[in-house]
Amino acid sequence: MTPPADIDALSPAELKALVTQLLGELAEQKRLTAELRDENARLKGLKGRPRLKPSGMEKASEAKRSGKRQKGRRRGKSMPRASVTEQIVKTTAPPGSRFKGYETFVVQEIVLRAQVTRYRRERWVTPEGAAMVAPLPAGVAGHFGPELRRFLLVQHYQGQVTVERLVKQLQSIGISISKRQVMRLLIVGQDGFLDEARDVLRAGLQTAAWISVDDTGARHQRANGVCTQIGDDRFTWFGTTASKSRRNFLELLRAGHADYVLNAAALDYMRERALAGPVIRMLAEQPERQFADQAAWLDHLQRLGVTALAVTPDPVQIATEGALWGSIQAHGLLPETVIVSDDAGQFAVGLHALCWVHAERLVHKLEAFTDLHRAAQQRIRGLIWRFYDDLKAYCAKPTARRRAELRARFNRLFSRRTGFVMLDRLLKRLHANKAELLRALERPEIPLHTNGELWPKLGDGW
Repeated sequence: MTPPADIDALSPAELKALVTQLLGELAEQKRLTAELRDENARLKGLKGRPRLKPSGMEKASEAKRSGKRQKGRRRGKSMPRASVTEQIVKTTAPPGSRFKGYETFVVQEIVLRAQVTRYRRERWVTPEGAAMVAPLPAGVAGHFGPELRRFLLVQHYQGQVTVERLVKQLQSIGISISKRQVMRLLIVGQDGFLDEARDVLRAGLQTAAWISVDDTGARHQRANGVCTQIGDDRFTWFGTTASKSRRNFLELLRAGHADYVLNAAALDYMRERALAGPVIRMLAEQPERQFADQAAWLDHLQRLGVTALAVTPDPVQIATEGALWGSIQAHGLLPETVIVSDDAGQFAVGLHALCWVHAERLVHKLEAFTDLHRAAQQRIRGLIWRFYDDLKAYCAKPTARRRAELRARFNRLFSRRTGFVMLDRLLKRLHANKAELLRALERPEIPLHTNGELWPKLGDGW
């Protein structure tokens, strides 16, 4: 802010307004400093400050339950998920009795016992003199069977059983195994799970109407990293990487594909990110359209002289992001899919929608210093909650008239002037995000927030 020419000439009301504004700006500076301190601590592997609890807007906007007490549902019989084998139990009935069928009684059991199989594999010598040995049965790889491997994986990763206890368990059953062998069975040869996770992500991104995304700090191989979550109400996928940039997010959205593609989607992305027109034309005029990996793509940019350009925005970064987006579209991923996020910059790609709970939380976290400011803050929060409640009702039953009403109401709500400088700035910022906050008006099937109970909690907001 510009300092007044003469403070002594200010009236008491003007001084009060000036002090209030300075206190608000000081609170904003403290908030930014705290965020930088938290980021510093995260990079050093230290604990940051405690997070505020969510605002509760979603629960507050839920429909009220009727006063009548609903009848509790009786608990039914627990049916086993395993295959059931039937066994008839006979009895000796006295002469003259009539057979009346069977009475069913289900017993669940688990069998833990050591089973050692010695395979005697035939050996032959062909007429050409080559040795030939009969192959092992399907599923047998190494000296430990598939059921034992499954038991180890479930116990260790799902049951949180330590390796030492696993060794003792197996040895007590009668299995001859060492700690080193257990470690190998848990770690080596698990690429099938990675392939399965990749296939789940590809199938999800090809068919999802929307996905919710978030990330949080994570440690991997004794280094700080970032764990990114991608999913909807049908699937969830997690990936840990060293960066949380937009380029990293686009690489994850490729779902295992390694190529870079220059197509219409890639060029449109570059135009939206303000890449220089001559650079876009130069890329579009080249006959090469698809590049196998990052090395081939960077070599292409170097031959064209793009890597030597020292301008803003960075042409290598924007062109690379565009080629990644082109690869995503070329493989049929994210077709008209809406990406719902918490307004983190790295997620702003494609059709984007913002989380309303995170938006309202910005108002909730503002520090007010006067009764007037606190009253304005609570009034705006109440108006946002009521707007959110009506937006939820619209998504359940959308109409063109209601859609127009909500657009006009959004403009009135976020164009207000409250006299609380920091709150007015925040409302202006939220109004600039109108398209993302009102994405549900065109796509009522998408969620209005990223705080659903469909995924495990991941840092702030999960």
